[in-house]
Amino acid sequence: MTARVRDGLRQEVLDANLTIPQVGLATLTWGNVSGVDREAGVFVIKPSGVPYEDLALDHLVTVRLSDGKVVGGDLRPSTDTETHRCLYLAFPSIGGVTHTHSTHAVAFAQARRDIPVLGTTHADTFNGPVPCTPDLTADQCAKDYEYNTGRVIVDLLESDDRRASEVPAALVANHGPFTWGSTARKSLEHAIICEAVAEMAINTLALSPTAPPPPHLLARHYTRKHGPDAYYGNPAPAC
Repeated sequence: MTARVRDGLRQEVLDANLTIPQVGLATLTWGNVSGVDREAGVFVIKPSGVPYEDLALDHLVTVRLSDGKVVGGDLRPSTDTETHRCLYLAFPSIGGVTHTHSTHAVAFAQARRDIPVLGTTHADTFNGPVPCTPDLTADQCAKDYEYNTGRVIVDLLESDDRRASEVPAALVANHGPFTWGSTARKSLEHAIICEAVAEMAINTLALSPTAPPPPHLLARHYTRKHGPDAYYGNPAPAC
C-alpha cells in the first residue's frame, strides 16, 4: 500500500525524472528527482537502478521524512535518498531535489572547484558561484555516507535557508551536482541551468581566464527575476 501524498505530487516526480534523460543530464540510470509533501511528512523519489525507459508511477517510492523509513512502494529507493532527506530537513523552503551526473557540472566537482559567475546567464538564477564542498572524510564515508553527503552541503551553506534559496545548487566534491527548488520540477530546472552554466564556464575559461563581470550587472540580472522588485515574465492567467 502506498502512503497518501498530495494530489499530483507523484506524477510531478515521475515527469521530472523522465525529463532527466530527455534533456541529456543522465547516462544509464544515473540521476534522481524527489518531491516532498511536508504536511504528510513524506517525500517521493525514484527507485534505485530502474532504467528511465521502464520507469512508471507505481515504481516510485515514498519515504518518511523524519526517519527515512519506506512507507510506500515495493522497490528500494534511490541510494541518494538520505542525501535528499538531509536537504529537506535542513532547508524548510525547498519542495524538490534533483541529483545528476551531468558532464560539465561533474567536471567542476571532480576538479573541486566552484562554478564561477562569468556572465548574466549564471546570474539570472544563481546569486553567486555554485559552491563545491570539501572532500568527505574517511569517517563520513564509512558510516551514513549518503546522509553525510547531504550534511557537507548543509555545512557548506551554513544551514542558511535564505542562502540555499538564492543559490539553489551545490557540487559535492568528486561526485556531482545536487539542486533544489520550490517543487520537484523547479529543482530539475535548476539542474538543467547548472549544467548549462558549467559548460559555458568551461568554454569561457578555456578562451580567457578573465576577471569577473561587474557586480552591479550581475545583481541587476538576479534581482529582475527574484525578490520584491522582480519584473521578468508574466503572472499566471486567472482560472
